[in-house]
Amino acid sequence: MKNILFNLGLATLSTHELDAVTQSEWHLLYILNSLPEHIAETSFVAIHVPFFAIIFWLGFNENTRIREWSRIVFAIFLIVHAGLHKRLENHPLYTFNSPLSQGLIFGAGLLGLLYLIVAYVSNSRNSNYDNRPQM
Repeated sequence: MKNILFNLGLATLSTHELDAVTQSEWHLLYILNSLPEHIAETSFVAIHVPFFAIIFWLGFNENTRIREWSRIVFAIFLIVHAGLHKRLENHPLYTFNSPLSQGLIFGAGLLGLLYLIVAYVSNSRNSNYDNRPQM
């Protein structure tokens, strides 16, 4: 279940970033919003290559500890990202008002929350199992 939630969160965020290009999200971002339009747009797209490469590398890492902690941090990011969008929704340049945009943003946040809940429950069960008296 954790793998499904992580993959759905990653897919939802990736799709949101496609939508973010159509919405010119760089107009809302510090530093990028002060650059000329063509440089800001190109930079916004280019920044996502290392961003997603790092997520893929950490989220699918062979080291279980790195993979699990990275996925927890990613889930938290999805929640914070949704919160930032909620905070910006009254900004004059904010255009993520369609059901698709809202569904991607807040769906990703919900998936992040569900991932954290499932990870917590799973870790609690494993911890209880490991602490059982041995026969």
